[in-house]
Amino acid sequence: MKNSIIHVTLAASAFAMALPGCLAQKTKPNILFILVDDLGYSDLSCMGSKYYETPNVDKIAKNGMMFMQGYAACQVCSPSRASILTGKFAPRHGVTDWIGEASGEAWRKQGRFSKMLPAEYVHSLDTAFVTLPEALRSAGYNTFFAGKWHLGGEGSSPEDHGFDINKGGFDAGSPKGGYFAPFKNPKLEDHQPGENLSMRLAQETADFMTANQPAKTGKPFLAYLSFYAVHGPIETTRQKWQKFRDKAENMGIAPTGFEMGKYIPIRQVQDNPVYAGLVEQMDDAVGLVMNRLKALKLDKNTIVIFTSDNGGVAAGDSYSTSNKPLRAGKGYQFEGGIREPFFVDVPWLNLAGKRCESPVISTDFYPTLLDLCGLNLRPDQHRDGVSIVPLLKGQTMPDRALIWHYPHYGNQGGEPASMIRRGDWKLIHYYEDGREELYNLKTDLSEQNDVASVQPEKVKQLSTELFAYLKSVNAKYPVHDPLYDAAKEKAYLQKVATDGLKRQEMLRMKLLSKDFDPKNNWWGSAGTKD
Repeated sequence: MKNSIIHVTLAASAFAMALPGCLAQKTKPNILFILVDDLGYSDLSCMGSKYYETPNVDKIAKNGMMFMQGYAACQVCSPSRASILTGKFAPRHGVTDWIGEASGEAWRKQGRFSKMLPAEYVHSLDTAFVTLPEALRSAGYNTFFAGKWHLGGEGSSPEDHGFDINKGGFDAGSPKGGYFAPFKNPKLEDHQPGENLSMRLAQETADFMTANQPAKTGKPFLAYLSFYAVHGPIETTRQKWQKFRDKAENMGIAPTGFEMGKYIPIRQVQDNPVYAGLVEQMDDAVGLVMNRLKALKLDKNTIVIFTSDNGGVAAGDSYSTSNKPLRAGKGYQFEGGIREPFFVDVPWLNLAGKRCESPVISTDFYPTLLDLCGLNLRPDQHRDGVSIVPLLKGQTMPDRALIWHYPHYGNQGGEPASMIRRGDWKLIHYYEDGREELYNLKTDLSEQNDVASVQPEKVKQLSTELFAYLKSVNAKYPVHDPLYDAAKEKAYLQKVATDGLKRQEMLRMKLLSKDFDPKNNWWGSAGTKD
């Protein structure tokens, strides 16, 4: 009789261990989703950076699974953010550019003299969609948002899309008051002058978790921490600037830091001490939240996601970083614009130290989190995402196509283009002249060898699949500008190639000079704790 009881107990334990996701848990898991703005693939020490220091984020990567071929759904922010929340590729939800950018004939006011007029796009996330937080809230979750939103204003704010609490999310895409208070943020009151924005958002998130412990509320939570960092304008304290300025000198300052791209200069080295300080401050903030999670003893039943919304800014904006070995960065059709840090920690799956080489994309978060929480999937909503739970369990998944559609000119130098990846192959279709480039990412990660001319059948196959999808979702396209003047465009590009490149090299050396001082009390941070 005793042996029979033991056998039954062991069998029950084995059955529980075999259950998918949180069904083996006593309660539904909490979710901590950390989204960093403009963080590049190579901007973390765990992803190979020798310059930036990110010990707290590195711990998330170490404890979870690192997806080495993880992608954002767009090379700029608003479309990517909409895709995370909806599980839809950008042309399906219609937000194909960062909200606020000019399109159509209004583009001419940018003075770029481009061949095409960018496509029109949706300027706020449609409230008809059932977003990830709405799906979780309907299943009993308390939902919280902190930080950058940039998916619309009143009527399309975080509160309109499933978040119970919103700290700091409104229509702006960058920190209006910079990274030190006063924040000039209508959704985030100021506490004291010089307070750091990243740390404040982390504190708000930690306080939400403390107040909404499942033991107190009887409900699990979704805490969505969406940093404004590391988006420009880049700012840091004098102490952090000094630390990374000295580190750059010790590593050896390269005589040049930029190469000319098609339209504007592109940074080739990681040695910007202001940006490095901003990255470290973000990491400090992550540490605050993760330490609170552990102090509350919630770490064993909390799924942690860490990712970015697009590539690091190698050109345009603040010219902050280099994404090498990936090509280019934010706003571009190349890997540097779309491949991201992509970490998933599910405590009960024992993922520590594991890496996955299967391509995944941010539309997958929606169904994956539902799956891990034991909730029914919503395939009519997350139509372009799939649950990657099999990969988290060490299994394989069928090959599928990943698709990007950016019918715009990025202010970082990107071109109107659409891309498709299937297997190791990536096709880029350019709308200015209809040309197509083909890269084998397994053998050519840096996209230096276009093999379209020797792989015509592969080009045809991928192009056909790409445009079949775009047609199915009624994608919008750029159109040729009837007022296009080739001579004016040439003159504009020549000026950028000379003045722009020289200006960026001068600014780079200024930031690295021993006597650099922004002359604004270090962006208002002087006198505050680092």
